[in-house]
Amino acid sequence: MNLIKSKKRVADHGEVFTPEWMVEAMLDLVKGETQRIDSRFLEPACGSGNFLVHVLQRKLAAVELKYSQSEFEKRHYALLGLMCIYGIELLPDNIAECRDNLLDIFVEYLELKEGDDLYSAASFVLSLNLVHGDALTMKGSDGLPIAFAEWGYLGKGKFQRRDFRFDVLTGSSAFSAEGSLFAHLGKHEIFRPIKIWPPMNISELAGQLVQEAA
Repeated sequence: MNLIKSKKRVADHGEVFTPEWMVEAMLDLVKGETQRIDSRFLEPACGSGNFLVHVLQRKLAAVELKYSQSEFEKRHYALLGLMCIYGIELLPDNIAECRDNLLDIFVEYLELKEGDDLYSAASFVLSLNLVHGDALTMKGSDGLPIAFAEWGYLGKGKFQRRDFRFDVLTGSSAFSAEGSLFAHLGKHEIFRPIKIWPPMNISELAGQLVQEAA
């Protein structure tokens, strides 16, 4: 794999891609988390998805190990694994490539076709979880604060979505750190979601992609 796209991009943005062997070695440092389907990963400069691709592959391996005997559970927990992967990327071609790379892995694993609801649901999730923006300013390419959807699987085919502002989440992390002056605040109201959506199944998530495109 070529570790740079152009010298100009390196000069302008410091863009250098991490080699695969190094990605695997770094993920092995948190191997237990990479093998948890519902563990959340955020790559604040995700490029075309070098790290996130390998995280998804490990999550899907865990899905296969635990749920391969049930097609229903396999499909829903595979989607949950995808839902727990997040990225921010400054360059528009990289974020588009990252979404495509993750979708390709997901689609290949479940042998989906483009017209499948699960295909559309996964596309919708990636459109929200992989953000074109700047992790330093915590703003999207539209200049608005970055917001992420926190996904949870409720069972029986239903998923819960809650939206949080990225800058608030990072503040929550700092405040709740052990030994912090603010640790006693716990779940303070300023860290509540900006929106809670009604539970949705795969078909309803697929419909969200249609609405977004309209």
